[in-house]
Amino acid sequence: MSTSSTTKGREEDQLAALLEQRRDADQGILEVEAATVKLVIFAIDESLFAFSGANVAEILPLTTIHFVPGCPPSLEGVINVRGDITSVIRLGDLLGRPHAPDSRRAAILLGQSRAEDDEAPMRSGLRVDRVEDVLDIPEASIRPPTDTLPEQLRGLATGLFQYRGEVVIALDLERLFHDYRGALR
Repeated sequence: MSTSSTTKGREEDQLAALLEQRRDADQGILEVEAATVKLVIFAIDESLFAFSGANVAEILPLTTIHFVPGCPPSLEGVINVRGDITSVIRLGDLLGRPHAPDSRRAAILLGQSRAEDDEAPMRSGLRVDRVEDVLDIPEASIRPPTDTLPEQLRGLATGLFQYRGEVVIALDLERLFHDYRGALR
């Protein structure tokens, strides 16, 4: 046997041994499935918020909102969504945040709640300044809300998490709609 074929044989043996070690090491790796929650992350002015994706039926581009006289200031008006008339709430007004000037990135989140014992489900558009992302977040990365949140947010916040180095406040859309209905009565 020549020297080059001997060297080649040793290299193949070393490669086979190395591949065998990797296969053995891979068997020790456990795949852990962490519980996640789908969130729609959006901005009002420079503040980031999120709703559960289960409560957001659709993300609509900002369209013509028709003013309805006699409505509360937070109810901007109504829009036509494929033949259905849907109210549009200025979410910033409910959260105590100013809206940024209108931009091409403004959107309407079509929010929906489940039916409660004494209330029918609620569906309304929620005007936001921009939608940042829709993604799955590990539930373990969401921390409880802090006492330092502004009063208007304390009852609505379900948690805090980091997104691209910024703090995002996760909000309970069910509670927001419930409180909004209560304030109108």
